[in-house]
Amino acid sequence: MNKTTISELGSCRDREAEIWGWAFNKRSSGSLVFLQIRDGTGFCQAVVDKSVIGAEAWEAAGKVTMESSVKVGGKVVEHPKHRGVFEIHASRIEIVQIAEEYPIAKKEHGVDFLLDHRHLWLRSKRPWAIMRVRDMVIRAMGEWLNDNGFIKIDSPILTATSCEGTTELFAMDYFDLGKAYLSQSGQLYQEAAIFAHGRAYDFGPVFRAEKSKTRRHLTEFWMMDAEAAWVGHEENLKIQEELISYIVQRVLDKNATELAILERDIEPLKAVKPPFHRITHKQAVARVRELGSDMGDDQDLGGDDETALSKEYGKPVFVEKYPAKVKAFYMKRDQENSDLALCADLLAPEGYGEIVGGSVREEDYETLLKRLEEFKLARKDFEWYLDLRRYGSVPHAGFGIGLERLVGWICGIRHIRETIPFSRLINRLTP
Repeated sequence: MNKTTISELGSCRDREAEIWGWAFNKRSSGSLVFLQIRDGTGFCQAVVDKSVIGAEAWEAAGKVTMESSVKVGGKVVEHPKHRGVFEIHASRIEIVQIAEEYPIAKKEHGVDFLLDHRHLWLRSKRPWAIMRVRDMVIRAMGEWLNDNGFIKIDSPILTATSCEGTTELFAMDYFDLGKAYLSQSGQLYQEAAIFAHGRAYDFGPVFRAEKSKTRRHLTEFWMMDAEAAWVGHEENLKIQEELISYIVQRVLDKNATELAILERDIEPLKAVKPPFHRITHKQAVARVRELGSDMGDDQDLGGDDETALSKEYGKPVFVEKYPAKVKAFYMKRDQENSDLALCADLLAPEGYGEIVGGSVREEDYETLLKRLEEFKLARKDFEWYLDLRRYGSVPHAGFGIGLERLVGWICGIRHIRETIPFSRLINRLTP
């Protein structure tokens, strides 16, 4: 009897095959037992008929508990009511381990309970589907970047200072060198990499120590930072919209089963194709005020503002040219209005808000030095960064994508704590 995976059952139609997995549900009806099995690749039903199967196997079927690990063999048959769905009519059952009473029952559980048992909750269909989409997003992101001239250059997680001068950092003692901090972004290091490779990106965990409890924030999350030499504002936005469109279309193509499990309406995702909408920060302020916000002219968009604004559009929208005073020191100013930064945030539609942030970087040495002074940042902490402007500086631009926010939008998940395997929040450090 050939071992196969549930995802490959269709190729074994009307033949004998065996799957190894876990029983996530069981029901019985007289002389029939129906085992719901998953093996990591998918889900299927094993039908155990007392009149057909041996006494030992029938006894084993009765002993199977929720989450017991089993090997089930038999004939692969297409489900009589669901075309393309296959089940096993069991002729053999081997119990690998009888699970104890499983703490996650069929009844409703609160989010805190499920997060306390995240190591087990990951087995359930919803988290299973989200993690599969997350995997595809990561793969698609790398595919597009590699196919478009970007090379992956890893950035350090331990840094000597913040990339943006904020005090919201996780600090630690670093031997005899004083304080070290968990990185907030790999952007500055990717800027160094482009002078060797032209286009570069990183992908890894980053950390924010702000005490935020919103549905869009984690203290540890995954970020992709990309930088490109000889790229200006317009091309930077074009790269972003092509990348995001590619990722979404790959998920639609490869994760139909997962999106169905999540009951995700895929029609809005089908519309995610270039070009995206574009509005200025000034226009965004005017619109959110019409929607009831009290946002000031020189303020960054808040979470509620992003939610309201992104509900106005059927596909992603760039909000560009923010007041420079609310953005980072390294952002280049708009030549037409030096009070504005040559930057843009990309908001996902359906109320999901910011998923990408990027800008043209200031390439002039003297101007960048002036910005450090304006933002009251210690020059000694950025001397190496200034070197990039001393030796062969060129115009360049880049952006960062928050993985969990992107996955949350694609999956239709309101809180990003479900989009990472093990969430880290201000009130959660385990499991």
